[in-house]
Amino acid sequence: MPPVTINEEETILGVRRIVKRIGATRADLIPVLQAVTNEFGFISQPAMEELSALMNLPTKEIHSVATFYRMLSTQPRGRHVIQFCESAPCHVVGGREVFATLKQALALEPGQTSPDNKWTLLTTSCLGVCGMGPVILIDTDMYGNVTPEQVKEILSRYE
Repeated sequence: MPPVTINEEETILGVRRIVKRIGATRADLIPVLQAVTNEFGFISQPAMEELSALMNLPTKEIHSVATFYRMLSTQPRGRHVIQFCESAPCHVVGGREVFATLKQALALEPGQTSPDNKWTLLTTSCLGVCGMGPVILIDTDMYGNVTPEQVKEILSRYE
């Protein structure tokens, strides 16, 4: 994957806009980090340093929160993030086959991003909709009762 170029000035200005819009208290940290992730695709070191200054929080604390939550990332991700539920309820209704088809269609393993930066494939322990398994979440779009035959058609919606 080609290295991601970070425009530090643009990042700092964007972080300042986000903090101004959302707030600078400790309680605002997760919504701010989510907004930074949404705007830049990930939370870079320059973004964390600017947040530290603006929110009067240690960079170490910001990094800890940013790496704790699956919805946040300190590494670049693809334009579309796919989360596949690997919990037992999804597994017993065909999740293993769906996941194998998904990995084959994307040519990715969990945690990888495609060379064209289009896809990032993640697994999760639960998406909270066990009655709809197997479940795939692409960005904010949830697909339930997925079969292996549906995988390519679902992915084609993001072309």
